[in-house]
Amino acid sequence: MAEPARFRLADAPFNAAALRERLLDHRAGAFAAFEGWVRDHNEGRRVAGLRYEAYAALAEREGEAILADALRQFAIVDAACVHRIGDLALGEQAVWVGVAAAHRDAAFSACRWIIDEVKSRVPIWKHERYVQGDAGWLHPPA
Repeated sequence: MAEPARFRLADAPFNAAALRERLLDHRAGAFAAFEGWVRDHNEGRRVAGLRYEAYAALAEREGEAILADALRQFAIVDAACVHRIGDLALGEQAVWVGVAAAHRDAAFSACRWIIDEVKSRVPIWKHERYVQGDAGWLHPPA
């Protein structure tokens, strides 16, 4: 049986507690997580909501590569990441990263590195809808 994916896209809300539970391991003495939520403003503009779009096959492949890189580069036991796609309302969870490690420093460092790499390398684009009625891409496709 294949191991479950460490990185995945989700087109509906997901349960962060269940994701954390998947990382429980007797070798781990620390857990660090990052949650990103849809906020009501960006660069001085009021935001009404947003939509994430992704090149799914490439996004999942690159996300898995990032998590594999983290396992090699940091002294961690395991890590996982879920990123939403589709329409999201204010306050909804957009991304979750969790890391289990023997010690807190590795857990914190790997968690920060993973979210930064996901935002930099994974082909996911954000389309914000503004209260004024217009909209704009924050990470337009190249």
